[in-house]
Amino acid sequence: MVLLLLRIALAALAFATPTDDRPGNFKIIGPGGGGAMFHPTISPHDPNTVLVSCDMTGAYITYDGGKSWRMFNLRGVVEFFVFDPKDKNVMYAQATGLWRSQDGGETWSLVYPKPSAVKVIRMNSDHSDEDIIADPDPLANISAMAVDPEDSKTFFVASGNRAKGVFALFSSHDAGDTWAKLTDLPDLANKIWVNPHSPSADRSLFVGGPHFLGKRTSSGIQKISAPSAKSMTDISVGFSDKGEVFYVIGDESTFVSDDEGANWRRVELGKGDIKTRAIATSLRHPETAYVSYRGLEEGGLKYMGVGKTTDSGHAWKPVWKEDSDMAGKPGANIHDAWITERFGSDWGENPLTMTVADQDPNLSYGTDLGRTMITTDGGVTWNAAYSKKIGEGGWTTTGLDVTNAYGYHFDPFDQNRQFISTTDIGLFRSEDGGKSWMSSTKGVPRDWTNTTYWIVFDPKVKGRAWSVNSWTHDLPRPKMWRHSGIAKYRGGVCISVDGGRTWSQSNDGMEPTAATHILLDPTSPSDARVLYVTGFGRGVYKSADGGKSWKLKNSGIMQKEPFAWRIARDGNGVLYLLIARRSEDGSIGTDGDGALYRSTDGAEHWTAVTMPAGTNAPNGLAVDPDNTNRLYLATWARAKGDHGDGGGIFLSEDAGKTWKQVLDRDRHIYDVTIDPRDPKVLYAAGFESSAWRSTDRGEHWSRIPGFNFKWGHRVIPDPSDPQKVYITTFGGGVWHGTITNDDRPLDIATPELRPGK
Repeated sequence: MVLLLLRIALAALAFATPTDDRPGNFKIIGPGGGGAMFHPTISPHDPNTVLVSCDMTGAYITYDGGKSWRMFNLRGVVEFFVFDPKDKNVMYAQATGLWRSQDGGETWSLVYPKPSAVKVIRMNSDHSDEDIIADPDPLANISAMAVDPEDSKTFFVASGNRAKGVFALFSSHDAGDTWAKLTDLPDLANKIWVNPHSPSADRSLFVGGPHFLGKRTSSGIQKISAPSAKSMTDISVGFSDKGEVFYVIGDESTFVSDDEGANWRRVELGKGDIKTRAIATSLRHPETAYVSYRGLEEGGLKYMGVGKTTDSGHAWKPVWKEDSDMAGKPGANIHDAWITERFGSDWGENPLTMTVADQDPNLSYGTDLGRTMITTDGGVTWNAAYSKKIGEGGWTTTGLDVTNAYGYHFDPFDQNRQFISTTDIGLFRSEDGGKSWMSSTKGVPRDWTNTTYWIVFDPKVKGRAWSVNSWTHDLPRPKMWRHSGIAKYRGGVCISVDGGRTWSQSNDGMEPTAATHILLDPTSPSDARVLYVTGFGRGVYKSADGGKSWKLKNSGIMQKEPFAWRIARDGNGVLYLLIARRSEDGSIGTDGDGALYRSTDGAEHWTAVTMPAGTNAPNGLAVDPDNTNRLYLATWARAKGDHGDGGGIFLSEDAGKTWKQVLDRDRHIYDVTIDPRDPKVLYAAGFESSAWRSTDRGEHWSRIPGFNFKWGHRVIPDPSDPQKVYITTFGGGVWHGTITNDDRPLDIATPELRPGK
């Protein structure tokens, strides 16, 4: 009997879906979606198991066909996924290195390079992007992978080094333990296909990339004649017992061949200057394919969506067709969540990437600039997988979150009214304590609605709040200004008198600017509030009439077009201004340095505060409420060394005259915050997969278990529970959980690559 029970238990365990909670029971809250998603990949064993990645380092897995998703993190952006063809629990992901999960995506171990070969993890760039430096490293960068359909231990990978112009095809017959070079490749390859109908002893192998399509032969790579195109932006191949069907997008047009490239036919979807973007066929049902398009013209309107063929590309018909005007109505068979409701049918655009299930050509996923959409009936209907409706109110995430959140804010008169200030989707509001969310930018000028950087509430006047907004997002990251100046920055201040439900422009005297922070002087009269705003590239604006009018206050600031980023105030009214760094080349002591300033007269005059030695990028500042001489400064590393120099958290006990470093395990620290209930407790987060906590006024720091998103922003204490925090991120939404828990391995099983090491 005991043996029988044990067998039943083991069988249940073998078929269980991995659902372990994170340490601290961290959950992601918000409306869901909001950022670009890529590489949807459906398990060949279970159509309900699907993987999706994004460009903000998060990866996502669903076990229930997209109803719910779990984020996992592999220290970088996932470039592709591959499922093992024989074992449903084994899957692969390429992100900084090649990772393998053997437990259905719950944990991941580094396959290549071998952990024993890793010498250092270099992460000194502005985004703290990670490069694994290994020796030996025969494959360099893996760009594509396939597993033999009958032998789980046989891998084929394309790899190379574009800078050196070296590209090759490798194989492994021991699940990646050893590798052998098969042949050189003419260029970068990002796709590999194994014909499952070919003899196992002589596999028919196809390789493709932006500039070539080829077949492996005994003499090397035999090039397949590609359609007339400068480059191929997407390729998909399917196999039947009758042969292969190739689908190619080149120069935004689609071509099909069923004779290995001897002849190509151009896909015709209808009238208009039609551009196609993504193509996908079913590996085992190549007669069916889906293509993402825009520019179809009918009845004086232009449409976008997805076309479908069921006869190997001879005939096509739109199965997703929506007016491509931003104000257009959704197609009758398109059941989106909040994005179309808020922004119109074309905000997410037509899919960036697509996939079709190997075992079911009616199952297809399309991902775009904010959504993942699914059809299970061959395109008859398409449904959103990133968000779901809560009652008659707002929306809540399914776990697919790709939003850049700056702050989490509470109405002081109603703790259930909460806000997330974000990039790309503006300000979002919850009226039920974070359970559901709705857009909250009504009244904000249209060309300011992309980003709400911060909001502040009047502590004495119910309903009154101010927001700072801009069309320029993702500041202070250099990608936003390295190729252009600030002249086109739009944005400014808005005021609300109904608790953030509606807003009106309130920036008289303020030039158009990317307004990134707003600070309220709580000692100013309630009928004439003093406010300060940082204008990125403009400087500091001050209002003494509650935001009705503004004046620029830059006296003493030495930087030209100062990248004013954030402003802080101590208990005595002294202001501190953080100027973001312009340079990103690792230099210091140049006009590209950031700076820290102090004002003792309400921003009328500014004097420079000496920065810690070796630093030039202040990013966040907190002042001890019990001791105004005690400053905590978060700094961003310079691109020097392996880890970056000059980054971390610094403490001053004399109002900035001298500094000492108190945290250097992370060196791209975004912000440091103080718990308003206990000034001994501090929090910090940054771009190195960690959030931190100190209980002794910053002298010592410990990593918060449960949080491991690569790009963290700031930690905000939960006012209703001293054991919980909100953590905002650059591309992973808002995390909410408990600060104390067991620090067990999470996502990454390879000890050498766990965050915080």
